[in-house]
Amino acid sequence: METRKLGNQGLTVSALGLGCMGMSDFYGARDDAESIKTIHRALDEGVTFLDTADMYGVGRNEELVGKAIRERRNEVVLATKFANVRAPDGSFVRIDGTPEYVREACDASLKRLGVDTIDLYYQHRVDPNTPIEETVGAMAELVKAGKVRYLGLSEAAPETIRRAHKVHPITALQTEYSLWSRDPEAEILPTVRELGIGFVPYSPLGRGFLTGKYQHPNDLEEEDTRRRHPRFQGEAFYKNLELVDAIKAMAERKGCTPAQLALTWVLAQGKDIVPIPGTKRISYLEQNIAALEVSLDEDDLQQIDRALPAGAAEGTRYAAPQMAALNR
Repeated sequence: METRKLGNQGLTVSALGLGCMGMSDFYGARDDAESIKTIHRALDEGVTFLDTADMYGVGRNEELVGKAIRERRNEVVLATKFANVRAPDGSFVRIDGTPEYVREACDASLKRLGVDTIDLYYQHRVDPNTPIEETVGAMAELVKAGKVRYLGLSEAAPETIRRAHKVHPITALQTEYSLWSRDPEAEILPTVRELGIGFVPYSPLGRGFLTGKYQHPNDLEEEDTRRRHPRFQGEAFYKNLELVDAIKAMAERKGCTPAQLALTWVLAQGKDIVPIPGTKRISYLEQNIAALEVSLDEDDLQQIDRALPAGAAEGTRYAAPQMAALNR
């Protein structure tokens, strides 16, 4: 398995990570046994970088990941996140970046994960009511205490990233990035590269849409929250299928799947980029890993740029309330 460096503080991870969110929340029915098998297969294949968060399944995902890695902790670079507070029933309560909550959330995550140290600890969303200096200051205290090794931010604005980095080195920024979400190319990627911060794209397969698996909104399970996602609804769904058709045509010429083409494109955007495609099934995991064997030359990349330029997707990344929490 190829490895890549995230940031300049010494963190090295597998070139491809595994997003664990969908194993416990948002994307339909759970199957913990299959999910644990998927995590084990990922580790067997050299995927060391596992991503979870305290909000996924209201803590259940951290418990699941912790159970899966219990006998294999030394093989894992473990990333989790805090700040999105949910009630026990799953409803969203607030975004909290106060120092008190930073400490409370970290201790709770350590307990659920069953580990002594979190390798990469992200602020999941920026709290507009707490200065980033206070939040990152509290996160830095966790590093000094040995509870956390490296710090990260998620969906933060360039100026926020700069302010945070002055308080304590930020190792990684996690933000949505894919062939249908190319917004980071304008300001985010130049900023993190200037500061020596690694970039971790989540949803590099467009929440599964770019795989070509979904041809109709009803292909999603009733409880799948993507049914309410702007890009999966109404006319936007069918307009976005045109993008998938372009990916399918190029993938066929390259002898790979649409998912592999989309993932290879993300990997080709820089050695400082480590995507974390999520899956809860071994078959999809193995397809994603095989993307590392696909190569795109300059002509391929130019062709993809013409077919799927920045802003090509129909619909916003999230519904309006969630969009308001981005790029703070």
